[in-house]
Amino acid sequence: MQLFDVYQLFDIEIVEGKGCHIRDANGIEYLDLYGGHAVISVGHSHPTYVAAIKEQLNRLGFYSNYVVNGLQQKLAEKLGAVCGYDDYTLFLINTGAEAIENALKLASFHNRKKRVVSFRQSFHGRTSAAVRVTDNPSIIAPVNEGLQVTYLPINDAAAVEAELKKGDVSSVIIEGIQGIGGIKLITNEFLCELSALCTKYEVVLILDEIQSGYGRTGKFFAHQYAGIRPDIITVAKGIANGFPMGAVLISPMFKPFYGMLGTTFGGNHLACAAAIAVLEIMEEEQLIDNAQKVGAFLAEELQQFAGIKEIRGRGLMIGLEFEDSVREIRNRLLFEEKVFTGVAGANIIRLLPPLCLTMAEAEDFIVRFRKVLHK
Repeated sequence: MQLFDVYQLFDIEIVEGKGCHIRDANGIEYLDLYGGHAVISVGHSHPTYVAAIKEQLNRLGFYSNYVVNGLQQKLAEKLGAVCGYDDYTLFLINTGAEAIENALKLASFHNRKKRVVSFRQSFHGRTSAAVRVTDNPSIIAPVNEGLQVTYLPINDAAAVEAELKKGDVSSVIIEGIQGIGGIKLITNEFLCELSALCTKYEVVLILDEIQSGYGRTGKFFAHQYAGIRPDIITVAKGIANGFPMGAVLISPMFKPFYGMLGTTFGGNHLACAAAIAVLEIMEEEQLIDNAQKVGAFLAEELQQFAGIKEIRGRGLMIGLEFEDSVREIRNRLLFEEKVFTGVAGANIIRLLPPLCLTMAEAEDFIVRFRKVLHK
């Protein structure tokens, strides 16, 4: 059997990682400024993280959600305290897409409405409803088209209100910062207006913090810069530092009933052990503050580079927009300077490193990047 060929792969096999560095099967070391799509939050193979998973696996790897799993409650209490949402409840799943699916479902259960307002250039996942609220027709199959979705421009409150006043919108879903859309910032003013409009028209506000959350922007959630409290928050990626996990943070206004949501693997013992370790490391090593500090340094240094059209982002979620395609720049960074980065579209480099990126590693990246741009 062969693999279903849907990924355009670099001919590099990563076999080892430590902190912000990874090593391939040929022994070549790379500086990781991408974290496997913003997944690596506390660094590759952090000893506390590794020990937590090993210790749990030695006791129990898995049992179902039909019995008590004390690690789930421990994680919920820890996460609530760290992120400032201790009055919300937590539903645990395996991926970001699952988090989106369940968030949309919860909203529709709550108000019995069907239509969703999403935003242009958004990305929320590739499963049934998640891909439908993603603004990319090329990945939406006919079977996904049944959900009623309206895509609006970001930062346009008048356009949102024009849709909400029609009375048939169940939820509005928006990213804390648009990631695949090009590290596009949602203004604080718009988020405040959006929150107020959703309250006015009794529409559920869903904040997709899958890429922009978990400390990446210098706050636990990107929307916290605006001082709002959405009805539902979705998280994944950095929550367990590479162990598959997602979660939905749910406002007290939602009332559960048995069977309303469910999952086989979600919130399993190993995932919870990994996620608890991540929060402990983030607190102990002050990684949210580090993301703010190192991200500000990178943004300031990158402003000095000729050729960059615009620098966008917050903390360690940075987009570098160029006038032309970044394909050559990214390839030279990878194959000549041994630096992993990401892209958004044809002309934007994305930087999403582990939150433990040190100032020295950031300076090292600037040196390597300068070599590429000045050749």
